[in-house]
Amino acid sequence: QVHLVESGGGLVQSGGSLRLSCAGTGNIYRINKMAWYRQAPGKERDLVATIQRDGETHYAGSVKDRFIISKDNAKNTLYLQMSNLTTEDTAVYTCYAEIQVTANSEYAYWGQGTQVTVSS
Repeated sequence: QVHLVESGGGLVQSGGSLRLSCAGTGNIYRINKMAWYRQAPGKERDLVATIQRDGETHYAGSVKDRFIISKDNAKNTLYLQMSNLTTEDTAVYTCYAEIQVTANSEYAYWGQGTQVTVSS
């Protein structure tokens, strides 16, 4: 089975930085689109950033110029470098990936989520 294992969440002060990681494990043929989502208590889950197989990236307006999404295809790992954090960034951050387990089949996977808390 394929799993997405996240790490890097924690507590950080406003203005600080944090780096999240999401490692794909299991029998992975190829990872295509990947993304980070986040959900704050009492709010809906929102898309934060996406990255395509070829490296093309897109960001939500609320994080553009502060967050950087990247990946290491050889390690099947996704990253989110977060800088200049504010209390509005406090949320559970969840990894998403569209993964081929064979050459001809693709499925969507979600990570378990990692808590990011930004204090004032």
